[in-house]
Amino acid sequence: MLFTAIGLLIFGLALLVWSADKLVYGSAAVAKNMGISPLVIGMTILAMGSSAPEMMVSGAAALAGKTDTAIGNVLGSNIANIALILGITALIKPLLIGSTILRRELPLMMGVTVISGFILWDNYLSFYEGIALVVLFIGFILMMLRISKNEKLTNDVLIEQQESEIPEGVDNKKALFWVVVGLVLLLVSSNLVVDNAVVIAKYFGMSDLVIGLTIIAIGTSLPELAASIAGVMKGEDDMAVGNIIGSNIFNILAVMGIPALIHPSAISEHIMSRDFWVMLGVSVLLVIMVLGKSRTINRIEGAILFTCFLAYQGYLFYNVGA
Repeated sequence: MLFTAIGLLIFGLALLVWSADKLVYGSAAVAKNMGISPLVIGMTILAMGSSAPEMMVSGAAALAGKTDTAIGNVLGSNIANIALILGITALIKPLLIGSTILRRELPLMMGVTVISGFILWDNYLSFYEGIALVVLFIGFILMMLRISKNEKLTNDVLIEQQESEIPEGVDNKKALFWVVVGLVLLLVSSNLVVDNAVVIAKYFGMSDLVIGLTIIAIGTSLPELAASIAGVMKGEDDMAVGNIIGSNIFNILAVMGIPALIHPSAISEHIMSRDFWVMLGVSVLLVIMVLGKSRTINRIEGAILFTCFLAYQGYLFYNVGA
């Protein structure tokens, strides 16, 4: 039973990542064929694509009444994005940040991180808080589109790198096929992940929160890991960091809003007493590194981030029931 659940979980995570990639591919191609500008596609579809696994898993967890798993997925993914993914990426190659958009997005990321603290403070996730998060999410998208249009005139490097990722020469029939396939498999794989994660959690005595903070969070962060490593290998450092910052903002505003709307409920006190502060701490570290004089994340800083991630995961596994 246990080995079957582990195998199905791994398969579900792999299918989740693959289907999210195909959904973004098809959606971007359809949008391009409809005449939507590459700028808008880059700042919306491509930027949100890496958060699709988190969205689907949080939705499936909320429908199953596992709100702690959904919130754990959000916080755990944000921690993994910064400490694990940027840590590993910087160890491979130091990251040089040149985009002015990224330096504007970082304070926004910190702002929404603080907002999440106010929402989680009372250990309850309400329906109205979900509405507030969705409204903020829509406002963020509109604001980023406005900023990016102005930056287009100055040829901001992040916009150029995003536009280069939009698929070319894909006809509507093929693009729509991948949209449908991506959506269907996202639904199937997200339920597969949640169902088998629950089986594993019960076997090892892990709480719903810890399973969301660890196995599920790391699994749903795989698209960001792949995108960041691919970006840095192509010299697209701003894209690598931009994927992480954008994903963290989307996770808080959109992904956290999903369980609030679907299944408002009380949440574990450990979320606010422990996990929020870890997310806030690694976010502050990222801001210090990116906005410093050198505007780089070097290998030493990458090692610091990665060590923070290992220490946090070790603590969680040592306290699996919390």
